[in-house]
Amino acid sequence: MTGRFPIEDVSPVVSCGRYPAKAVVDEPVPVSARAYREGHDALGCNVVWTGPDGEQRPFTRMRPGEPGQDRWHAVIRPDAVGTWTFSVEAFADPYLTWQNAVTKKVAAGQGPEDLANDLAEGARVLAAARGLVPTADRPRVADALTALVDTDLPLPQRVDPALALADLLWDHPVRELVTAGETYSLWVDRRRALFSSWYEFFPRSEGAVLANADAPARSGTFATATERLPGVAAMGFDVLYLPPIHPIGRVNRKGRNNALTAGPDDVGSPWAIGAAEGGHDTIHPDLGTPADFRAFVEAAAAQGLEVAMDLALQCAPDHPWVTEHPEWFTTRADGSIAYAENPPKKYQDIYPVNFDNDPEGIRAEVLRVVLHWVGEGIRIFRVDNPHTKPFDFWHWLIAEVKKVDPDVLFLAEAFTRPAIMHGLGKIGFTQSYTYFTWRTTAAEMREYCEELLAAADYMRPNFWPNTPDILHESLQHGGPAMFKIRAVLAALLSPSWGLYAGYELFEHVARPGAEEYLDNEKYELRPRDWAGAEAQGRSLAPFLATLNRVRHDNPALHQLRNLRFHEIDNPALLCWSKHDPETGNTVIVICSFDPRVVQWGNTTLDMPALGFDWHERFTVHDELTGTSYDWGQRNAVRLDPYLQPAHVLTVRRPTAPSTPVPAATVPATLTVADVPSDLSGGTAPTAPAPKDARWTS
Repeated sequence: MTGRFPIEDVSPVVSCGRYPAKAVVDEPVPVSARAYREGHDALGCNVVWTGPDGEQRPFTRMRPGEPGQDRWHAVIRPDAVGTWTFSVEAFADPYLTWQNAVTKKVAAGQGPEDLANDLAEGARVLAAARGLVPTADRPRVADALTALVDTDLPLPQRVDPALALADLLWDHPVRELVTAGETYSLWVDRRRALFSSWYEFFPRSEGAVLANADAPARSGTFATATERLPGVAAMGFDVLYLPPIHPIGRVNRKGRNNALTAGPDDVGSPWAIGAAEGGHDTIHPDLGTPADFRAFVEAAAAQGLEVAMDLALQCAPDHPWVTEHPEWFTTRADGSIAYAENPPKKYQDIYPVNFDNDPEGIRAEVLRVVLHWVGEGIRIFRVDNPHTKPFDFWHWLIAEVKKVDPDVLFLAEAFTRPAIMHGLGKIGFTQSYTYFTWRTTAAEMREYCEELLAAADYMRPNFWPNTPDILHESLQHGGPAMFKIRAVLAALLSPSWGLYAGYELFEHVARPGAEEYLDNEKYELRPRDWAGAEAQGRSLAPFLATLNRVRHDNPALHQLRNLRFHEIDNPALLCWSKHDPETGNTVIVICSFDPRVVQWGNTTLDMPALGFDWHERFTVHDELTGTSYDWGQRNAVRLDPYLQPAHVLTVRRPTAPSTPVPAATVPATLTVADVPSDLSGGTAPTAPAPKDARWTS
């Protein structure tokens, strides 16, 4: 310990300060520390913070937390992208010490003679304070000082003006024996790093034509994929993620459903990158030209969509790197290059890069590739399997890219051990895929989200109900209600979420024995009739658009640190809220995990977490049905999976007493038109709905 006062357990600090904590522009960032001193004199604490421009920001006073814990808290709001620094200072606060002593002595009946030394000390403190407060407030301090030393005034009139300066001298304190703590860093990203809605589609499937007796298959292009952009934007998504768009290897190309032998019309996996046409800096000729790609990116931006690209550092056997730099790969005992394996899975069409062979050469080439696409207007990269590459490489690469463009974001696609996923967040990845898909009960989801909250200083979750690789059994067998349930959970628990195309069409048929789609789009063209599905009421797109509208309209949902869970007496239900103290915006969600049976529950809300006292009443408005209710701490809810598997409630303070509306009598206005008879295990919809052939397989 150095300095006069101990300063301990500062937050947010990542790995003892080895890596910067994370925030986004205008995000409220909680700063806390434990600080204390000997004896009974008052201690004060403040945050000193400096922006990327080197300019120190306004003095931020910290407030004490729970009594007896000696923990101090403040909130800072960084306003620019880049590296910020902050430190906590502790100091003796002579005004608070004087205020506490004088207040107690006057209350005990002591007179001016008893307080002579205290009055003199108060005069000393006010004399020092006069030069610290804003110019406009200096007359107040001078008047209080004059009164304090005026022996002709009664004691209350001498001390009251000085005591009335408490708020002013809190913001502009006299600081003595100032002790500075360690300096820590905070990396601040643009807001999309925290709040984003992702949608993934394969450009080659949009506008594709399948093979028939008269003609071979024809890939979609960037031009035909542009026609899908309005539909994606209409659902409220703001990031459009494209799987790899590079040439696909022909050597060891996989066929449909990962077959070892490809047919003449098989297009191969986009993740088998590289062929005679080029590698990671090249566009697949079937998709178009670089000019076509730029036009696609511009068209997406016009729809409010930012294009994210895949960064998969692996090669097909016929990638140019294999010929030009064979040392970048692993050579087996028989002289062959090792292909990727995750036993018992084999990926004969992919060669992993060996980063221990010529690390400097590999680093330089990868940096060149990434900056090439940054030059083409790409500011978001979804990184494929980063946990299979060296951590020091990623730490270096992300830092180097941000030197060129600090707005570039990186999403880690790493479904692996928790320590590794957390480690990727610490070394610089902007967002991370998570275990959300495999948390299928309310208790599991709550526990996992609380784990993520504890890591909010460095790991930002992005919740995906499905990916091209992952079709969880809950979606395989849960019916349309489960698609709604998982969308509500992903969209409203996390500030960032995403979907893979086909989710809105309830695609659910899995390859036997696997947790992935049958006729997987990774290996074949998959054109879809989007307009036909919506016209026939067989699309979840309107529901997804509602969720994204609610997300956009409610600033409380733009944050992660404000997630709070509330008690509900039914283990099939999960209740949570997000509250933004600055705007007063509050959202409460109750979601069922049961896609078949009506579930009832009774809430016990943590009222202070919602900005209310325990006894208060308030109005909630259900954004899914348009119905309003009068609520308090305890409320009964009824969730019908076929009609309304969740309440999404925005909180409004009532201007007059309102009449409670029982949840059970709420008319259902949102329905899914294709409830299958083979999945209906509970209360059926009030009106029969036509079946959808997709659910009879």
